[in-house]
Amino acid sequence: MRLAGRGLRCVRGGREVFSGLDFQSAAGEALAVTGRNGSGKTSLLRLIAGLIQPAGGTLELSGGDGELTLPEQAHYLGHRDALKPALSVMENLAFWRDFLGGEAGDATASLIQVGIDHAAHLPAGFLSAGQRRRLSMARLLSVKRPIWLLDEPTTALDVAGQAVFAGLMREHLAAGGLIIAATHAPLGIEAKELRIGEAA
Repeated sequence: MRLAGRGLRCVRGGREVFSGLDFQSAAGEALAVTGRNGSGKTSLLRLIAGLIQPAGGTLELSGGDGELTLPEQAHYLGHRDALKPALSVMENLAFWRDFLGGEAGDATASLIQVGIDHAAHLPAGFLSAGQRRRLSMARLLSVKRPIWLLDEPTTALDVAGQAVFAGLMREHLAAGGLIIAATHAPLGIEAKELRIGEAA
């Protein structure tokens, strides 16, 4: 599996964020997207996820599931955790499994892997910022998708949480997954770097 962007151009709010952007990443590889605030790191992830449309250029996924679109094969983990505070931890995972569809993993096992199985029946609104991030990590595991798009993935995680996430990323890559992460901090795994130009 290989994901490539050629001559990508992104315009947000009438402002050109980036143009002429090229990248490629293959199964088993992580790509760290770096650059100053406002340079377009999040916009690139959202573009790949299908949440915004490119103003130019092409995105091509080869070797994936030919029956599914690129966004249907990708998980987008934004810098804000997309959780419903009134639902329990387990209910949040069930919601995402139903919403995203596809191959479902074991929700309880996912919570154990990220270290918050003890909070399975607590409302998500009771969780600390780090625990919310761990719940978002569990979403990556509870619905299997080969491409992980991660926006500042270690935000709010303590040292132990960062180590857990690094281990999960290594396992995902070893299984043939692909990771593209926008980050200001080291990911804790080996990664190629794509530096997006300075903001206009």
